[in-house]
Amino acid sequence: MKILVAVKRVVDYNVKVRVKADNSGVDLANVKMSMNPFCEIAVEEAVRLKEKGVATEIVAVSVGPTAAQEQLRTALALGADRAVLVESADELNSLAIAKLLKAVVDKEQPQLVILGKQAIDSDNNQTGQMLAALSGYAQGTFASAVNVEGDRVKVTREIDGGLQTVDLKLPAIVTTDLRLNEPRYASLPNIMKAKKKPLETLKPEELGVSTASTVTTLKVEAPAARSAGIKVKSVDELIDKLKNEAKVI
Repeated sequence: MKILVAVKRVVDYNVKVRVKADNSGVDLANVKMSMNPFCEIAVEEAVRLKEKGVATEIVAVSVGPTAAQEQLRTALALGADRAVLVESADELNSLAIAKLLKAVVDKEQPQLVILGKQAIDSDNNQTGQMLAALSGYAQGTFASAVNVEGDRVKVTREIDGGLQTVDLKLPAIVTTDLRLNEPRYASLPNIMKAKKKPLETLKPEELGVSTASTVTTLKVEAPAARSAGIKVKSVDELIDKLKNEAKVI
């Protein structure tokens, strides 16, 4: 079985994001970038399936600038066999990413595609579902457990009311939730080996995909600063302020 894993380059989750002075976007100058945490979970799940003997090859794919090779090398160090970078310096929306991934899926013909359920920068939670719709594959989103049996995969999903298990026929799309696994750290020997693993670079034009967007970002603003809280001396004073000042009761 071949598994395709999509990874995204995002601002590291420890970094406090700043908006550019002209409000045109997020300031990425001298900012530490990392693999999206949900994508790390996706890579880990693919590696575990290979360790169980379910998968024979793991292909990591990313869409983004040349610098995204860094995150693909990380995926290779974690256990992926080879990588594909669809190189684009444009700011692409979820649909454009899904179209490019669909072209890679058509080229690679994997039996299972694993993605993080969302990226921590845009928080859209759209790409996996769009890819499933474009490719016609079955989908299991928000996975907290994945079990492959023959030509089927059972995905336990986290939903509002608890857990739901769906039985999908391969090929299929799976998007990972936080509780699926705990990603491992790449060892130094594997980091060194990753430098020699193949990394193919493609352009959107080579895949025959148009990435033109119909959405334009007009302005980006930081959230308004919260005002400082106050201390009250009694429950009666608290109730009075909630009733007469905040007007929430």
